[in-house]
Amino acid sequence: MICRILLLISLTSCVSGTFKVKVKQTSYQAEENHNITLEWMFTTKPDSSSTSLIIYCDMFTDHNVSVLYHVHEGVEVPESQDEQFAGRVQSDKDALREGRIRLHMSRLRTEDSGLYICEVKTDDGVGSDRCLLNVTAAVDQPEPQKPTERPQPESQGRIGLYVGLTAAGLAVCAGLCLAFRRYFTKPLSKTDNTAAEE
Repeated sequence: MICRILLLISLTSCVSGTFKVKVKQTSYQAEENHNITLEWMFTTKPDSSSTSLIIYCDMFTDHNVSVLYHVHEGVEVPESQDEQFAGRVQSDKDALREGRIRLHMSRLRTEDSGLYICEVKTDDGVGSDRCLLNVTAAVDQPEPQKPTERPQPESQGRIGLYVGLTAAGLAVCAGLCLAFRRYFTKPLSKTDNTAAEE
């Protein structure tokens, strides 16, 4: 891999300055589980043959080099893509015909952070450019607090009914007790006393 980069640098210095590869943005910041699009542009001519197109887009970290995207003689080579990116990187083929390499990366991970270099070789020349991607860990979202549950209007009506019936029942009981008490404790009339003496 390092030999390929050194070869590319030496070839770039030998080729005329008309062929250029330019990254759209030199630095990207994203959060894990989000998506991002990395983009490079290179000079093309209308009569350029796509069969001469070779592209290597690699990610460099302190520990290793991983293949992000590879095109050989105008044909994508997905089997050379590093397992880390499998199923998460899609290229825009229409943009490629226009001299743009657009790589859509989905479900970003923190280990996707690194230096990305895209090398392009055509009949018109060789060139490369680089960008940095920094993926930060997702911030834990606090669980939304559940509101204190209140009784539903229907259950509030039932509670009111039960309270009302209970109060009415107690009032009736109190009234009956009072009526019985008065009835049994009322003084006897004179006719009642006479009959009681006999």
